[in-house]
Amino acid sequence: MRLVRRSAIALLGASAFARSLPSARAAGKSITVGITLPLTGAGAEDATNILHGAVLAIEEANAKGGPAGYEVKILTLDNGTATAGQYDPAQAATNARRMVSDPNVVAAIGPMASGSGKAMAPLLSQGNLATVTPSSTNPDLTDPKFAAQYRPAGKPIYFRTCTTDAYQGPNMANFMFDTLKVKSVFVLDDTGAYGVGLADAFQAQAAKRGMTVLGRDRVDPLASDYRPVLTKIKNLNAGAMYCGSSALAGVKLVKQSYDLVPNIVKAGGDGMHQQSVLGGAGFPAAEGWYSTIAAPHMLDDAKLSAWLANFQKRWGNPPSDYSITAYDAALVILAAIAAVAKSGAPVTRDAVRDAIQAGTVETLQGTLSYDANGDLASRVVSVFQVRRDPAYPDNDPVHQFKYIGVAPADAA
Repeated sequence: MRLVRRSAIALLGASAFARSLPSARAAGKSITVGITLPLTGAGAEDATNILHGAVLAIEEANAKGGPAGYEVKILTLDNGTATAGQYDPAQAATNARRMVSDPNVVAAIGPMASGSGKAMAPLLSQGNLATVTPSSTNPDLTDPKFAAQYRPAGKPIYFRTCTTDAYQGPNMANFMFDTLKVKSVFVLDDTGAYGVGLADAFQAQAAKRGMTVLGRDRVDPLASDYRPVLTKIKNLNAGAMYCGSSALAGVKLVKQSYDLVPNIVKAGGDGMHQQSVLGGAGFPAAEGWYSTIAAPHMLDDAKLSAWLANFQKRWGNPPSDYSITAYDAALVILAAIAAVAKSGAPVTRDAVRDAIQAGTVETLQGTLSYDANGDLASRVVSVFQVRRDPAYPDNDPVHQFKYIGVAPADAA
């Protein structure tokens, strides 16, 4: 994973940081966008794919002269640490302070995980620095009930190009009940903000729909042995297991559940929909797992064939669906910068934040706009199942996660 991290930052150093300016751009007319993702630890490959989506959009904009003539520079910060083994909220907070303290940073992209988002949001609010996350899904961050905690300065600063776990968890419960005919389920979480929130939302909807929730427990990401809780699930004769988890716990859970409960329905959210889960757990352990992403599945869309080819050419590997939402996050910020500059107003953090809030932007996903809290009107949750295709590498998320369809929204 360190190799992935070093190669990603090396690529940025050779391109996004030192790209020559088109002649049409005025000398010295530049601003900075921060990107903070967990480029160390579990999920580093997936974070790098997200990074590459955002960088590609900014590179393309700079190649055309930049938004309203501004060169957009990139400040890339790693919020993963070896100690945490994945994203680290403390490091994310440090990165937020660094971006806020840099007067050239007018907006940010990220984070990847909601645990980082909860550490960052109050600091970004105090610094009036808007961020657009491609994959952070905990609903508390944009819920007005928690405004005093996550936006203490008043204005929303946390925007998304994905939906939230208020839909990802419940819609997967609907899919398991309606499509898979699951009657009983045991629920797990990994103790983090993302995992707990997702599991809570799933569990509430599962009970509402009539599934018997046999129990709830936790899998510590830094622990190594999940056999006691898996034995409990086995002894309860659970029909299914659902886990809100990042990849750090997810890899171990996938491996060990194959040994103890190989034949029950096993599912998780987008924390389980990661290249690192495929590579770390391997086959046959990963076979059959269901996962979701909190966005439309676009990788099979013929309209994106040119973009997909361009991504592959630029980075040497295929994108993920969250590469697309990251590209779109950059488009949202670029459009806001252009709107402010074209209005004749100074391109400040406050002006860019206001333009993001008010803007309507054409993206790869379609037209995006925000409600008063920074959330999208789109609430699509996409369902996948791991089905090994021997024609492709086992850790290839594009071909090993088979798209099933859109999870049914709650009709009630």
